[in-house]
Amino acid sequence: MKFRFTLAACLIAVTPLAGAQTPSSPAKKELVQKILVAQQAGIEAMGQQLAEQPAARLMQQVGPALQQRVPADKREAVAKEIQADFKKYADEAVPIVRERAVKLAPSTIGAVLEEKFSEDELKQVLAMLESPVNRKFQSLGGEMQRSLGEKLVADTRPMVEGKLQTLERSVARRLGIEPPPAGGAATPGPRASAPAKK
Repeated sequence: MKFRFTLAACLIAVTPLAGAQTPSSPAKKELVQKILVAQQAGIEAMGQQLAEQPAARLMQQVGPALQQRVPADKREAVAKEIQADFKKYADEAVPIVRERAVKLAPSTIGAVLEEKFSEDELKQVLAMLESPVNRKFQSLGGEMQRSLGEKLVADTRPMVEGKLQTLERSVARRLGIEPPPAGGAATPGPRASAPAKK
């Protein structure tokens, strides 16, 4: 079974990583790097989900507003304009957050792996053997995701927040409603919610 980031993990509240980092051998660092490379697709997916999450919440509000506030003969055109706004946001924000997720993974997920696993255990994880250490690795998924999520949200907020506010204002203008006040936009990142049970 491969370690995967899930949407539920993106929704949990982030908490700081506790404990001090212990020194690590070059061999251990190399094993951790190989694990991160093997998991890069999952890390990128987490970044994409974090970037898309606030836009998805906004999109859920568009349908009813479109029906209530836009004349029937203009709905299709306005809907297409709004879809273009969402695509522009995704095209700009997703690559930023996805790239930063990969860059932050060594100092977050990698740090957890180096601290919690021995060199021999990392070899077993990399081989993905059915063993107790594989279950241990799986059980630390939430801690690694919280570690990356906390850093990723803080790191990308200044780059993405303005784009999300622009999207919200554009959608509000197209729907003929009062745009949200400046600084009132949601930012990418987890909302407080209970972690998914494994």
